[in-house]
Amino acid sequence: MSKDYRALDLLRRNRTPLENHLIDGLVDGRVSRRDFIRHGSLLGLSLPFLGRIGVAAGFGTVPTLARAQSAPGATIRVACPAPSTVLDPVLVPDAGLLMLQQTAEFLCLDGPDLVLRPMLAESWTPNDKGDVWTFKLRKGVKFHSGGEMKADDVVASIDRLADPANSSNALSVFRGLLQKGAIRKVDDHTVEFHLDAPNGNFPYMVSSDNYNAIILPANYKGDFETTFDGTGPFKLERYTPKVGASFVRNEDYWGEKALPERTEFIFYTDIQPQILALQGGQVDIISLLPVPSSVGLANDPNIEIVSLKSTSHHQLHMRCDNKAFRDPRVRRAIALSIDRKKLVAGLLRGQGLEGNDSPFASIYPSTDSAVPHREQDIGQARQLMEAAGVGSGLKIALTTHRYLEMAEYAQLVQGWVREIGIELELNFLDKAAFYGDAVFGKSPWLDSPMGLTEYSHRGVPNVFLAASLTSEGSWNAAHFKNKDYDQLASSYIAALDLEAQKATAGKIQKLLLEETPTIFGYFYDHLIATAKGVTGAQPTAMSQLFLAGASKT
Repeated sequence: MSKDYRALDLLRRNRTPLENHLIDGLVDGRVSRRDFIRHGSLLGLSLPFLGRIGVAAGFGTVPTLARAQSAPGATIRVACPAPSTVLDPVLVPDAGLLMLQQTAEFLCLDGPDLVLRPMLAESWTPNDKGDVWTFKLRKGVKFHSGGEMKADDVVASIDRLADPANSSNALSVFRGLLQKGAIRKVDDHTVEFHLDAPNGNFPYMVSSDNYNAIILPANYKGDFETTFDGTGPFKLERYTPKVGASFVRNEDYWGEKALPERTEFIFYTDIQPQILALQGGQVDIISLLPVPSSVGLANDPNIEIVSLKSTSHHQLHMRCDNKAFRDPRVRRAIALSIDRKKLVAGLLRGQGLEGNDSPFASIYPSTDSAVPHREQDIGQARQLMEAAGVGSGLKIALTTHRYLEMAEYAQLVQGWVREIGIELELNFLDKAAFYGDAVFGKSPWLDSPMGLTEYSHRGVPNVFLAASLTSEGSWNAAHFKNKDYDQLASSYIAALDLEAQKATAGKIQKLLLEETPTIFGYFYDHLIATAKGVTGAQPTAMSQLFLAGASKT
């Protein structure tokens, strides 16, 4: 298709310099269509507008998340892990996130394509610096308890999460970014977020990416597990801890009414009973399918496996203040011993992407793809060990817990480092013992000399960059302290412009390859399994599952 410059000129009118620079990047070929759509949605440009720009620039329209054209009225049954704690949206850290979003909603939705879509917010815009973001709220939205959702509810909901006194799980996102009291009501349907520092990716921090950030009534009393009071397309029917939950269609929903009449969630402690229940017709969907478990279902004609590209990964940290790992040559040697192609092809059965020892997965628009990719090189790894004065070998312990394929990953690493003279002892703890109190000095995760930890998907790398790698990061298990890195991470996080983000990302990627405090071996796909005939269920790589458009035959 040819470019329509007259249409482009008309569309560019009244846009900000930042928005027009992004449009120019698409027209000139510096920015791909996919990255244009993702970053444009981040800046608050509507998908219809982005579609018109795409057509005028000679590309097609923006893909939409289409709803299944099916009759309403079904009951959709889901097998899922049991939440490990009380369902308080302020605190919930794990499988409970799936329960939160059945009845409650976010300001915006990070879809399976990393494109931000409006939810309770209709639009959002940054100021010139990116340290104030203004969100326009949807009108006429009601909580299940009857009150209208307004700015006071948004202010109270995010204040609750940003308040250190509440020990919110969302502080990993908001610490150093947004303080209690910095969310300000402009009018009943407009809210401003005044940030501690500029943040070019901020809308993701209040999207479904931050799974604690559901909007609750301003007078929320901590009783979510009893009421499930939200604005979503389903209302609570019954919740029984450790057993399951059921929900019914919200006939007063502000948007398109849900197709299912009911949804049921059955809690399990292991994956194998979930597989048997799906094959036996007792459930319709498995909400989280580990890659190794997918192999046995791949050839079952009655099962469909849905795969989403994801930035979920397992970080293999090496404590930079530990004698064994103080020399970065040792850390690089271990990274060079790992065969990433075998990890993806064998361990993941092709359901993932190779990592390059930084949080910048290849699916991020800001990742610099020109940075050379680290490959296995046993010869070079041995040379680095000799140069570091440990050519005769090392004895090291790796501490982790058994989750998904992490045990098998640890065993593969054990075999590979043996080739460069490292004797690796594997120390498997149960999950609770591994994480401990999740603070330095009280957590094997954060205190062990070498450890393997899971990290859930994020639509942008900010949390990975800040929490797990900056000098003061609350998840910095590698105890990595590097002023150059800290400055680069701050610059990346502050940048509003995609090309500026990519330039800084390249510098971060190169620095982390040199220092290698943490090995990012791969990013694994998010999988769910459905019975044949089930359509319209929309998973996200954050392990959420939106069922309003689901049906079955």
